[in-house]
Amino acid sequence: MNLRAVRSFVRRAGRMTDAQQRALLELWPRYGVRAGDNPLELATLFGRSAPCTLEIGFGNGDHLATRAAAEPQRNFLGVEVHRPGIGHLLRAASVAGLANLRVIEQDAVEVLRLRIAPEALDEAQILFPDPWPKKRHHKRRLIQPDFAILVASRLRRGGRLHLATDWEPYAQHMRLVLDACASLAPLALQAGDGQAVRAATRFEQRGLRLGHAVCDLVYEHAG
Repeated sequence: MNLRAVRSFVRRAGRMTDAQQRALLELWPRYGVRAGDNPLELATLFGRSAPCTLEIGFGNGDHLATRAAAEPQRNFLGVEVHRPGIGHLLRAASVAGLANLRVIEQDAVEVLRLRIAPEALDEAQILFPDPWPKKRHHKRRLIQPDFAILVASRLRRGGRLHLATDWEPYAQHMRLVLDACASLAPLALQAGDGQAVRAATRFEQRGLRLGHAVCDLVYEHAG
């Protein structure tokens, strides 16, 4: 599969509140990372060397802000293209006084391929990506063999990939793809494990209201 043909998002229009617009204008210089193809030096970006978590497609950012506040010893880099969600996160980050959070408005495949160095990440999270339920749309799913190889290559040895979905057919697809990736090994989700515990996302809450079962998958970069 050609990774250039797979995007991590579909840009959907959404109404931006005045507060979100102000956050984008006023807070982007503090938290934002300009889109591009230049490699990122994470220690320089955050002003320190620390374990780094990348969240792909953070939605409105509530989960990412919650984790960044709870784990000040860790750096968090979020990738999203939904501008109202970015504005929401920037506002939350400012209110909480977060210093360990940065945001990129760019396709995550491009970010991983061009901007994140091999073995630079300690964790990657992809929570409730679009399941593209219709069979003719399955090729648009983010979790594909080439993507699994790419994201695994950006994790340090022992680093983790954490995914969640409330669409069981997509969970089965994820398992097949990730189990076939030679550098990833499945892990059991442990209660109290800081890298596995997460706040409920808006998409998860909606799925639960609809009666969907939520599936979390955690894999380790085994080298």
